[in-house]
Amino acid sequence: MSSPALVSTPLGPAAVHADGPVDGARGTLVLGHGAGGGVGSTDLVAVTGSAAAADWRVLRVEQPWRVAGGRIAPAPPRLDLAWTAVLDALRTGGALARPLVLGGRSAGARVACRTATAQGADGVLALAFPLHPPGRPERSRAAELTGAGAPLAVVQGGTDAFGRPAEVVAALDGLAAASVLAVPGDHSLKKAPDAVAAAALAWLEDLLSR
Repeated sequence: MSSPALVSTPLGPAAVHADGPVDGARGTLVLGHGAGGGVGSTDLVAVTGSAAAADWRVLRVEQPWRVAGGRIAPAPPRLDLAWTAVLDALRTGGALARPLVLGGRSAGARVACRTATAQGADGVLALAFPLHPPGRPERSRAAELTGAGAPLAVVQGGTDAFGRPAEVVAALDGLAAASVLAVPGDHSLKKAPDAVAAAALAWLEDLLSR
């Protein structure tokens, strides 16, 4: 595996971990990590391996706070700022072959949803979307999902305390281009990484056929 490429952002350098074909890719999948971990999380690694093997170019973006060794994620607007800077640099360098799918796990999924329209994404892949804080369903983040502005897939653990699949389905009621893919496990999505990867790849294949 090659070393990640550092990309300058207003918040310091981010790191981009690239997998899959450089030439002839069927599309580009850009993934962000969660607030409590990095690009090596079980679900991100599983999805990366599966998509890269299916000839997607997969770019995992490590936010500047992680690159700098920080343990606490900054506020959402700053996450969006760094993510956008990385995508702009990748696009300028010709690294975002279409279709372009933005995604990530948990906080990274939120970033992808919030920025998808501005980035002209062809799809959004949300892993373990934190619909609400545990035990606080009234603090819903459904507006981020419904505002993604592109075909959307949410891969959600059946026992996720941040929102079970049925809650996500209810939040997306009436949104025709949205899919909720339930898999075993909790918010970490560590229980069945093969199921997470299979669900994500099936949706990516469907997106290509549209």
